[in-house]
Amino acid sequence: MTLLYPLFMWFLVPLAILWYTRTNKLIDSVHLIILILLTLALSRPALERQALKGEIKARDIIIALDVSYSMRAEDIYPDRYTYAKKTIDQLLVNNHTDNIMLIAFSSNPLLLSPPTTDHALISLAMKSLNRDNILTRGTSLQKLFEKIATLPMQDKTLLLLTDGGDKEDLPILQKILLENNINIIVLALGTRSGAMIQKEDGSMLKNSTGDLVISRINPQLEILAKQSGGHYIIAPSTSEVAAQTLQTEIDAMTIAQHSISKLQQRHTELYQIPLTLALLLFLILHTRASRYLLLLTALWGSQTHASILDLYTLHQAYAAYQSGDYNASERSLNKIQTPSLQSQIAKANTYYKQGRYEKATLAYRSIRSRSPRIKQMVYYNLGNCYAQTKAYDKAIKYYSKALQLGGDEASRYNLKLVALKKSEAANSLNFARPQSQEDQGSKSPDQMENEEESAQDQQSSGSSGGGGGSNKTKSESKKKLLYSSKEETKQEQPLSSRVYDLINKGYIHEKAPW
Repeated sequence: MTLLYPLFMWFLVPLAILWYTRTNKLIDSVHLIILILLTLALSRPALERQALKGEIKARDIIIALDVSYSMRAEDIYPDRYTYAKKTIDQLLVNNHTDNIMLIAFSSNPLLLSPPTTDHALISLAMKSLNRDNILTRGTSLQKLFEKIATLPMQDKTLLLLTDGGDKEDLPILQKILLENNINIIVLALGTRSGAMIQKEDGSMLKNSTGDLVISRINPQLEILAKQSGGHYIIAPSTSEVAAQTLQTEIDAMTIAQHSISKLQQRHTELYQIPLTLALLLFLILHTRASRYLLLLTALWGSQTHASILDLYTLHQAYAAYQSGDYNASERSLNKIQTPSLQSQIAKANTYYKQGRYEKATLAYRSIRSRSPRIKQMVYYNLGNCYAQTKAYDKAIKYYSKALQLGGDEASRYNLKLVALKKSEAANSLNFARPQSQEDQGSKSPDQMENEEESAQDQQSSGSSGGGGGSNKTKSESKKKLLYSSKEETKQEQPLSSRVYDLINKGYIHEKAPW
């Protein structure tokens, strides 16, 4: 057995003190026992189960974080570097599936985290980076781009978080970006008026002639982004808004996806046991417990894997969805820390309603279930997504899969429409919009729980929507295997001195650090 949130166990320390100072032995003891049980429930006890190998569709994204000395400037609150780190953390929370690489750079680039979907490892690598050990004051975008050009990726999407640093040869930078298919999104950290840089001793940084150093945003960044076909974003007021803006730009880009096989650790949560015992003791002590036996029985039989807060957030998302406020529904779903089957379906339906069919396709294909009814719903909605994007062959494939799992009039009707559109592609016939499957894809969490008890495991099946038989050659469908190691994220390990040596390489001979 393990605890998913062991930090809550620290609450037992004050409870132990109260235990020895209690006055009324019986009533106080029962109250303290209730608090202890609630603390155990908050720590989320769980039984570890065998890891499940699942296949997901992911995009390769490179995040480059400027760690040069000029990032200490405080023209962005609290300072440029802290703002950038918070933005990356929030972006990792909003993005659950993409394959992300993290690079720190100043005068020299350094790989902090290889491409991985285990975003907790990326956060850990970023937190372990101590900027006090970074001595370089210059910023070399050319060396960064040359490093990225050597990465074994066909299409490279680069999120560049920097203040621009040194003035460099724009044609050379543009040539590297264009020749190596590097799609760039720049988050400009700084202001045109600039700010002074405070040193560790509290004094302001000066140059070799004794003048105060004013670090301003490099105007070349905007020119570079626009001339290379990228996007330029001025840092918003908060890191949360910056992360959402970056995610929107990523979603708007056409980025190739590839299959990734990932081992996902599964748990059977046991928080219901201490929570139920705490409620039972409270009801016995203060009420007539017989009135609540039915409620306690329902709580005991619940097998949901989401926390109480996640379940409440999911209900908010459903309410917003039913009212037609799909943006509010998406915001609520993004707050869920532990995605469940219900939240995955709700998020996929929300993307579909927003007209973001490619993202809806990705969400539907990530759903895993052993239930034929859930599979049929996923196949049907995948058919709708492909029909909306005019990928008629794939739409026919998934409508057919849905019909193989049972009779479905909506799938049969849409299949005829898609087949007609494909056969009469040369004509100017209007393509009827596929019917929506609200009755299958937008049910409440309670309905989903009653109908999908065995689907809580979210185990991959050979006929599930995420697989999709492929006729490509082995070289074209080569998959990466990424292991989400729990042991690696337990303890934060500081970066070795060798890492900082690589970052600081050549800082003594920097030609134009400002």
